[in-house]
Amino acid sequence: MIGRSAISTRRSAVLVPLYTFEDELYVVLTRRSAEMRSHGWEISFPGGGHEEQDQSLWHTAVRESHEEIGLDPQRPRLLGELDRFVTVGSRSLIHPFVADLGDLPRLTPAPDEVETIRHVRVAELLLDEVYREEQWRWPDGQVHRPLTFFELHGDTVWGATAAMLRQLLSIGLGLDDGLAHDRDPLGRDDPEQGR
Repeated sequence: MIGRSAISTRRSAVLVPLYTFEDELYVVLTRRSAEMRSHGWEISFPGGGHEEQDQSLWHTAVRESHEEIGLDPQRPRLLGELDRFVTVGSRSLIHPFVADLGDLPRLTPAPDEVETIRHVRVAELLLDEVYREEQWRWPDGQVHRPLTFFELHGDTVWGATAAMLRQLLSIGLGLDDGLAHDRDPLGRDDPEQGR
């Protein structure tokens, strides 16, 4: 069994960038490079591991967004945070920060980290044919939990990123999404204990 400290030792932060273009709300996603050592070729938010020089996890999210997609660090305006989420694959505790970018940003992917940048209309994420949920058995074989998927043209968003999107949409619509995101995916409470 994996100890709590093994799950929560790596802290990461992601930016959930929103902007408005032609009266439509968009969210920025990335497809990670296939060469990345973890989560290669997956759809994710820009972000990464907290480094010693980062003043806070918000600064981690902004720095990583600048490095990965060329986002001007002065542009994001913090709107709030989503629940923390522990990834199953990399055992990272992710802190998602929702930010307003204003209007359409000029972004350039860093090819060693990001294969492509996706500008997704939030309205598209709400379509019945885009969203689905499945019950998956977690690694211990005992616990079944819902796993969210968003089927975009050419890409599937799933895992932590899809769960964050689900919570973002639920908050935006004033709904309870019914998921506890800051829990250990193996079913143990408080993944930050033992840090």
